[in-house]
Amino acid sequence: MIQSQASNQVAVIAGETSGDFHGAHLVRAMRERDSDLVFWGIGGEKLKAEGMEIVMDAHELSVVGITEVVSKLPKVFEAISDIKRRLRQKPPGLMILIDFPDFNLHIARHAKKNGVPVLYYISPQIWAWRSGRIQTIRRYVDQMAVILPFEADYYEHRNVPVIFVGHPLLDYYQEPGPRLSDEGESSDGLTAVGMLPGSRRGEIEKNLPVMLAAAVRIRAVMPDIEFQISVAPGIDRRWMHEFIRPYGSNCRIKLVSEAVRHVFENSALILAASGTVTLETAIFGVPMIIMYRISPVSYYFGRALINVDHIGLVNIIAGERIVPELIQDAATPSNIAREAVALLNDPEKSDRIRAKLKSVRQLLGTPGAAKRTADIALAMLGEKQNSKDALKDIR
Repeated sequence: MIQSQASNQVAVIAGETSGDFHGAHLVRAMRERDSDLVFWGIGGEKLKAEGMEIVMDAHELSVVGITEVVSKLPKVFEAISDIKRRLRQKPPGLMILIDFPDFNLHIARHAKKNGVPVLYYISPQIWAWRSGRIQTIRRYVDQMAVILPFEADYYEHRNVPVIFVGHPLLDYYQEPGPRLSDEGESSDGLTAVGMLPGSRRGEIEKNLPVMLAAAVRIRAVMPDIEFQISVAPGIDRRWMHEFIRPYGSNCRIKLVSEAVRHVFENSALILAASGTVTLETAIFGVPMIIMYRISPVSYYFGRALINVDHIGLVNIIAGERIVPELIQDAATPSNIAREAVALLNDPEKSDRIRAKLKSVRQLLGTPGAAKRTADIALAMLGEKQNSKDALKDIR
């Protein structure tokens, strides 16, 4: 028996750092429109700071790759059990799912079973791999709010209600400059190369050592280089130092704990782990090399399921390989160093890349993704008399 819904309550599931960040902006935008809303769910420090009741911290669930899931399974089952119980006992007026598809699509089933409408903000990348998940989405998700320009057509052609809200990064980087120069300089006048090894420990453990080994090779050819490594929120700076220690005598390396935009603004080139950070780099117009390493088993199974020509979001949106991609076995120190030195020594090629990155930025829409998604959420909550008409207005 379905219990009566708590119409002022909204459940939010954001199982990763980026989802926590974007979810916090969405919750704030919803509260600006209705201060009586109550939020609970899975998230991190950002959502907690917005007043959401955290039933489990997102860091307890965040993993990289297939093989890494096993160690997290007890926490995953605990979280699912808790959410199911809450949905049964007091169904919220709306369930907002943010990315994190393997967990969230499971939760969507239980939300639907308890009569809770489901809004999915930031789509699973089913257009890239595991496209069969479209059946689950069509059955259990009431509305998709997508952030990549081609995703709206993808869902429309598969009869899933969808609205393109623009990319939330544009809210944070509406004015991406000023850059120090296109060449990129550190405070000491050295050419700066940024490193973005990932936002999770598992990613960093696999990507940063390869980047650092590449840095030694780069500096052997170009000694006037400083490497600036972005330390993601929630990552222990002292833990990062342990990676750097073996390379300190051969490279000038700086850890940057401040906002990652400082790395973008100072760097002539970025070495980036594949992910949303490549779009952040594109917004700032910085040439980049995309690389990524995961466990061999995860890569083997994942590669078999991927159905896109590129891995990096920048290249996928552009529809062509505008920046190099070095994935898994190709992500070696020598390959990374060779591509980096070639770009740093070819200003004309770097300028062509910057021009194409500007085009990618334009394809991402306009600022206001959180506000547009908040309008969708409130329409689904019944804040307007006819939610279907309200959703048409938002489109």
